Amino acid sequence: MLESSEILNIEHWRAQLPKLQKAYQTDQPFPHIVLNDFLNPEAANSAMGAFPAVKDEGWIHYVHVNEKKHGLNKMELLPDYIQKVIKVLNSKDCVDYISELTGIKNLVADESLEGGGLHQSQRNGFLNIHADFTVHPHKRKLRRRVNLLIYLNKDWKDSYNGHLELWSRDMKACVQKVSPIFNRCVIFNTDEDSYHGLPEPILCPKEMTRKSIALYYFTEESKPIKRATNYRARPGDGAKSILIYLDKKLIALYSSLKGILGINDDFASKVLNFFNRKKPK
Repeated sequence: MLESSEILNIEHWRAQLPKLQKAYQTDQPFPHIVLNDFLNPEAANSAMGAFPAVKDEGWIHYVHVNEKKHGLNKMELLPDYIQKVIKVLNSKDCVDYISELTGIKNLVADESLEGGGLHQSQRNGFLNIHADFTVHPHKRKLRRRVNLLIYLNKDWKDSYNGHLELWSRDMKACVQKVSPIFNRCVIFNTDEDSYHGLPEPILCPKEMTRKSIALYYFTEESKPIKRATNYRARPGDGAKSILIYLDKKLIALYSSLKGILGINDDFASKVLNFFNRKKPK
């Protein structure tokens, strides 16, 4: 049986907590930190090697005005080794560590991987700047608080784009750009104005993709304020700003229906695929 310490040396990161806590809670434009070589080297290599290609079975295809990416969040469809990595990152030891790092007490992991799990973007993929949805769609008392992203991209060049951009709370400027290089972890608060994304189309070779593990952590509250993903236009987006706004409103409507009807992103993926499919020549 694989030990959690073979995947993540939590004691190594715990020893650095005083320094990392200060960096996390004071960094701009909102609390965050970038941790290189996060997983044990063998674990990162094994996770990358097991990362599945984009295909229809299980993959959710997020293709609309504000994003073009693919996600796989059904635990039973994930490769065994990646399941083990996610279980370690959602374990009590790891979640307690993230609570200490961020200063947010009583964090809980989302075992359903709603909106998370594996993310993969092909050439020309993108994700417009946004602040994340604030409440779990199917668990009304869970308020989203923290994102954890682990990138699994070897030989990633700056010219490929795909940087995670962190924008100022007033959406006037990009403050930080983080390259999605191999075994780099980014952890950040998901406040109502924690604006982030990768808005520039990815220009990696066609045989490559931008790969990441995405996990979200929540706190339980009696009546958290619910809001859908808040996409925002950048200065200079011009007429595109109108499309970004209209698409955001449609996403908000879908998010409301999602909670009321109990549907999941598979449904939206199938609808989007229907309207985006290529017509026969």
